[in-house]
Amino acid sequence: MTEKQPATEQLSYEQAREELVEVVRRLEGGGTNLEESLALWERGEKLAQICQAWLDGAKKRLDAAMSEEAEQN
Repeated sequence: MTEKQPATEQLSYEQAREELVEVVRRLEGGGTNLEESLALWERGEKLAQICQAWLDGAKKRLDAAMSEEAEQN
């Protein structure tokens, strides 16, 4: 993984998911040395955390909207 990675704090959910899919594809494809495999794994873990944070945030927003709607009814 010699190419420069975008700052993870700036990734959208879609960008993080797309990069995570690519990381998994590369790991499953093999052909990488141990050091590169570890770097890919670490990047994948970080990307998975970013995706989960986006999903958690979306769930909180939906729960808040549903709660607000229920209070109005």
